[in-house]
Amino acid sequence: MTPGPCSVFVYGTLMPGERNAHVATRGGAVLAQGAGLRGYALYHLSPEAYPALVPGPPGATVRGQLLTYTPAAWRVALPFLDDLEGLHETPPLYTRSLVTLQLDSGGEAPGWVYVYARAERLGQPGAQPVPSGDWRAVPGRDRPAPGER
Repeated sequence: MTPGPCSVFVYGTLMPGERNAHVATRGGAVLAQGAGLRGYALYHLSPEAYPALVPGPPGATVRGQLLTYTPAAWRVALPFLDDLEGLHETPPLYTRSLVTLQLDSGGEAPGWVYVYARAERLGQPGAQPVPSGDWRAVPGRDRPAPGER
């Protein structure tokens, strides 16, 4: 089990109401809070139809939700989250990093975030920057390619 907070910042398909939200709740109920992550940039990948978060300029902010779990729920949910995000693939699709988030309600909170690990993909056709940092604003985001995440 990974030491650290029992929370994860989600910015794409794992957000409440999105197509993989059910994966995020496999451990049980979670508390979802609006949050932003500064210093990161967001891309929409097509035809994959999911986002890629990568380190970005200091002024950039990615919008999403901080999901907070009880310790017991976190132990159950984390393997499902890591599996969906391809953490243990070779090479990994995403890596998990500890970050500080700015909560919409004020203040800061620590949390894990999945950072896209295949930088070469971002230079290929179909990788579109999301200037707003909010993946929910991307048209067609809910249309995954057959067999995709």
